[in-house]
Amino acid sequence: MMNSFFDLRCRCMLAWLMCTGLLVSCGSSKPPAAGVSITGSSVPPLHKDSSGIVPKTQLSTEEGQSVALYAIGLVGVPYRFGGNTLASGFDCSGLIGHVYQTQTPFAPPRTVAQLNAWGLEVPEDKRRTGDMVFFKPVGAVIATHAGIYVGQGRFVHAPSTGGTVKLAHTNQPYWTRMQVSYRRP
Repeated sequence: MMNSFFDLRCRCMLAWLMCTGLLVSCGSSKPPAAGVSITGSSVPPLHKDSSGIVPKTQLSTEEGQSVALYAIGLVGVPYRFGGNTLASGFDCSGLIGHVYQTQTPFAPPRTVAQLNAWGLEVPEDKRRTGDMVFFKPVGAVIATHAGIYVGQGRFVHAPSTGGTVKLAHTNQPYWTRMQVSYRRP
């Protein structure tokens, strides 16, 4: 029994190391698309795809996958109000800023309110891995919490004081009481 547990731990550690290597190799240093500001001050043009008109954004599918994998790897890091580094811990917007700055050429704004105006809104049926997800309590004027969408209804977020970065699902009762929106840089 002990040997199988040890073998499982070794396999898990090897898988983690391989994912870490993949994340490092997937990091992008390419410049942003021409004519589009990385600060989000200019809006990219629209283009048509097979399902109609959707926003053309800078975040590629590959970058979105890198964002999601890296964010999942941060599950368990302590929450810290105002935190935006791996060493200090994260609050929700600090987590998003750290992940995007580490995995993409983008420099997102610092607060949830600023992030909620950054990039382009994406309809729920067009969301994809790496998009930002925002939660606004019913009756609130602005979103009060944000995370990184990682697919299949799941998102990574830094929820509260005394907690850690977590993987959650949008269909959990607490989140279903919120108005949910998605944005893509």
